[in-house]
Amino acid sequence: QVQLVESGGGQVQAGGSLRLSCAASGRTFSGYAMGWFRQAPGKEREFVAIVSGSGGTTYYADSVKGRFAIFRENAENTVYLQMNSLTLEDTAVYYCAADVQSPVVRGPPTSGMDYWGKGTLVIVSQ
Repeated sequence: QVQLVESGGGQVQAGGSLRLSCAASGRTFSGYAMGWFRQAPGKEREFVAIVSGSGGTTYYADSVKGRFAIFRENAENTVYLQMNSLTLEDTAVYYCAADVQSPVVRGPPTSGMDYWGKGTLVIVSQ
């Protein structure tokens, strides 16, 4: 079992920055990959970014590449999502998720993640 708790959401003006955090507990944190997903109003949940257990490999959705950065501090059991140059289209509930099948990532996830947090709301306004 893995428990995930997101924090850091809020309202920010377009062009601004926000950093989300996700605290994990329950298993050896470095032993699994971690990802961020989001769900905008009226849309399906979509992949944002993923990071390997070591933190050395990352993948991003094209829509956030160059603006967002995912990284993890294994000593703190925490994964982060640094979001820069935010646009109105980034407004969504952001979820962190764990893939406990492997710490290795070879691209965006192709199967479901194993554990999910409850989400944190990000609102980008003009």
